[in-house]
Amino acid sequence: MYSSLAQHCQSVTNSERETSTFLAERMANVRRRRQDKRLLDGIGIRNRLITWKPSEEFIKNNHIINTPVQTMYIMADLGPSGKLGLKENEHVLCTIRVDTNGVITLKPDVTGTKGPYRLEVESHKRELWSYTLQHVSESVQQEEQEREEILYKDLYSRHKEYLSNLVGSDFEMPPNGALRVFINGEIVSAHEYEYDNLYVHFFMELPKHWSSPAFQELSGVTQSCRSKTHERETVAYFCYPFSFEMFLSEDVESEDALQWPVLYFEVLSLDFWQRYRVEGYGSVVLPQTPGMHNITAQTWRPVEQGTVSELRRFFIGGSPELEDLTYVRIPGTFQGERLSRFGFRTETTGRVSFRFHSIHQSRSFLDRSSLRRRMQSVLDRLGGSSQQSSILNVLDAFQRARRRMQQARESLPKDLLSATKALQLEQSTVAHQSTSNA
Repeated sequence: MYSSLAQHCQSVTNSERETSTFLAERMANVRRRRQDKRLLDGIGIRNRLITWKPSEEFIKNNHIINTPVQTMYIMADLGPSGKLGLKENEHVLCTIRVDTNGVITLKPDVTGTKGPYRLEVESHKRELWSYTLQHVSESVQQEEQEREEILYKDLYSRHKEYLSNLVGSDFEMPPNGALRVFINGEIVSAHEYEYDNLYVHFFMELPKHWSSPAFQELSGVTQSCRSKTHERETVAYFCYPFSFEMFLSEDVESEDALQWPVLYFEVLSLDFWQRYRVEGYGSVVLPQTPGMHNITAQTWRPVEQGTVSELRRFFIGGSPELEDLTYVRIPGTFQGERLSRFGFRTETTGRVSFRFHSIHQSRSFLDRSSLRRRMQSVLDRLGGSSQQSSILNVLDAFQRARRRMQQARESLPKDLLSATKALQLEQSTVAHQSTSNA
């Protein structure tokens, strides 16, 4: 609240040369402060619970959603008979506002049990007017209501057709002999880590026979997040979304088992002095079945023997790190038969929660005649992705072995094949005679 300083520094005499003293100016400020305090402590704030005409600065400071509104005023000219049409005699009786959501606001409301509204007018004489607001709209008839519902249904159907035309009828399909996998993932939270201000660095490793588009980014970093205590454990909620698109070549025949993409990640912390520390390493194998999956991955970090490394970690930051994150599982550069981690000291740390939404798309899903697809559809109904993959791998190996055996039999001479058939017939005859004698 602001007021003029001249109103509080009133002159004592009628002299034009009189000026206010230093004490008078300071006392004027004291009186103004007391007035502001009375308004704040009294009814001043209670009378302004609703701001009917907010300014632009008020809207920006309070983050008010600016909804388009149409306003109509019901006004009355309360001037005397000889002075009608003057602007100062016009008074607002009711304000009606309608926003884009269909909400109608009346101020003041329809007259209730408290009696009519009063409007005091001061002109050459003081006048008091009373008026009432009544809702006199006729109720909607049943036929009109049904007609309105039909119109709404027609409108919704046309809008649906409009949206379908925008989408189109051509559905993008993957290439022949390829499986397209969409992953919409989310790093939900991190639990029970030693330091605060956590962030996660992650990347996707595609195994053999997998590929991704050229524009696809297979790595990312989350925002730093402070931890909070929830059910007696420290939790940092990231809610960081990411998405991947990958292709698997189905036509490639290999004796090795099919490998699925792996998501490697590391959890780091950053303190006030910009010192970062490795809090843990982990990995997650992407879900092999479509749908929603919630996965929690445990993490660990390498440690050194002795207390010097822990003191360095506490005071100046830094800790032992992995040069290759794929060392969390089996590194891609490893070519041997056995991977030994003997002597590698680690420490279990916290855990990270993930949420995956997986979508699979392939042209071969439309072919019902394939044995692999039939078995896969049956096993999908029974459930169990690990069991499904193992059975399918066994069936594939059996089919490949059977084809190789047929090719080997076709390459043999015909006389050798006839001799083999005669020998098998003789063995079956001898076995039949032995069972009959018994």
